[in-house]
Amino acid sequence: MNQLIFGTAGIPFSTIPRTTENGVKKIKEIGLGAMELEFVQSVNLSENKAVLVNKIREENGVYLTCHGSYYINLNAEDIEKVEKSKERIIHAAKIASIAGAKSITFHAGFYLGFEKLTVYNTIKKNLSLILDELKNEKINIEIRPETTGKETQFGSLDELLNLSQEIGILPCIDFSHIYARSVGKNNTLTEFRQIFEKCENKLGKNFLKNLHCHMSGIEFTQKGERKHLPFKESEFNYIDLLKTFKEFDAKGIVICESPLLENDALLLKEKFEKL
Repeated sequence: MNQLIFGTAGIPFSTIPRTTENGVKKIKEIGLGAMELEFVQSVNLSENKAVLVNKIREENGVYLTCHGSYYINLNAEDIEKVEKSKERIIHAAKIASIAGAKSITFHAGFYLGFEKLTVYNTIKKNLSLILDELKNEKINIEIRPETTGKETQFGSLDELLNLSQEIGILPCIDFSHIYARSVGKNNTLTEFRQIFEKCENKLGKNFLKNLHCHMSGIEFTQKGERKHLPFKESEFNYIDLLKTFKEFDAKGIVICESPLLENDALLLKEKFEKL
C-alpha cells in the first residue's frame, strides 16, 4: 500500500439503506478509503453476499478490514470455549476474505488470573493452530490480534510484537487502547515515536508500511478502557499521533472507532493531509 488510508469501523451512519454494499459505496462517495466489517456480534454476510461486496469494493477502490467476534477467549479454561473461539475466528476470516478484506483483528483472550507467560504460550499455541487451519482451507487473509485496553486482557504491545515475531503474523495496533491501558500514558509525540520505533525494531520497517490500526477518543478508569468517545471529547492526543504517522512515513489502514464514525474519520483525514 502506498499511502495512509482512513476508514470507519462499520457502515457509515449516513448510508441509506444501511447495508454493507451501500456502506462501501458511501465510503467512496464521502472521500474515505476503507471500511471495517463489524463481525463483532455475528458474521452478518453470507458467502454469496460477500462475493457481491468484494465486487463493489473493487469497483469503488475501497479497502476492507474486519473485526472478529467479541466472544473470543483463546485462554479459556473450558476447552469447548476455546474451540468455539477458534471456530468464530476461522469463520469470520473465511467470509471476510471472500469479501476482499485485507486483514481481520480480534481480542485474543483474558488472563483469568494465570501467569502472563502461561497465557502467552497458550494463546500462541491456539493462534498457531488457527493459522494451520486457515492454510489448510486456503483462506487468504492477515490475522492480526489487537492491542487491548484493559490490564485484564491479553494484548499489550510487547506481547503482540513478540507473538508476531514468533509465529509470523502482524498486530493490529489500537493506539487509544494503549493509552487507556496505561491509564493516560503513551499520549505524547515522544511516546508515540517510541511506540513506532519499538514496532520498527521488532518487526522491521516494512511493518510501518502495512498497518492495520485503530484510533478513537476514549474514556478510561484506573482499570483501563471504559468507552470510545469522539476525538474532541477526549484527551487522546490524535494530532500528535497523526504527526508521528507522517514523520515515519507510515502507510496502511487507519480505522476510526469514534461514535461519530465517518465524521471523525474525515476529521483524521483532513488533519493528516494538512500536516
